[in-house]
Amino acid sequence: MADRLSRRDVIHAALLLLDRDGADAITLRGIARHLDVHLNSVSLQVGSKARLLDLMADAILGELSFDDLPHPPIDRVKEIFRRYRQVLLNHRDGAHLVSGTRVSETNTLRLGEAVIAALLDAGVDPDLAVTTFWSLNYLVVGLVHEEQTTPEDGAHRFEQELASHSFPALTSIRALFLGDNVTAHLEFGMDALLHRARHLD
Repeated sequence: MADRLSRRDVIHAALLLLDRDGADAITLRGIARHLDVHLNSVSLQVGSKARLLDLMADAILGELSFDDLPHPPIDRVKEIFRRYRQVLLNHRDGAHLVSGTRVSETNTLRLGEAVIAALLDAGVDPDLAVTTFWSLNYLVVGLVHEEQTTPEDGAHRFEQELASHSFPALTSIRALFLGDNVTAHLEFGMDALLHRARHLD
């Protein structure tokens, strides 16, 4: 196996371990054990754990499809980020992994290219287009991180805290507050950011 080991093999194995054990379990040694190869064989392909995580993040973004996007540029941006969210959700700790990297690889740059091009097509100022891109990126990654890490007893703990302290505003809307709809939050956030980008004085 070692003689035929490729970078793609290492990244594929790392993603399998990510989905099975989570981001904190990813190590070069663990991947070597999984592949039944020497640690040096893995290190030769990816160099370091930091580099491996960058490559894994880019591989995840490689699953993002840009086919059949809407023609209107703002609708295009929204659909790209909806798909981005789903790609992150497809992998255990996907948002955690991606948030810890700042990658300049092909798939990551394709995302930036598609979004910036659409924003420029919509007439957004270049400086504001960059700000909007990063804001949308942080919105999606943050929401997915919440989806993937929120404890199961979160609602129960919230109710306990409301009952034991005086939070009249939260108590008055607790049903709405607990009715967490991440999709609605994403759509609201995208609408707000994109409206701001198009109507900034």
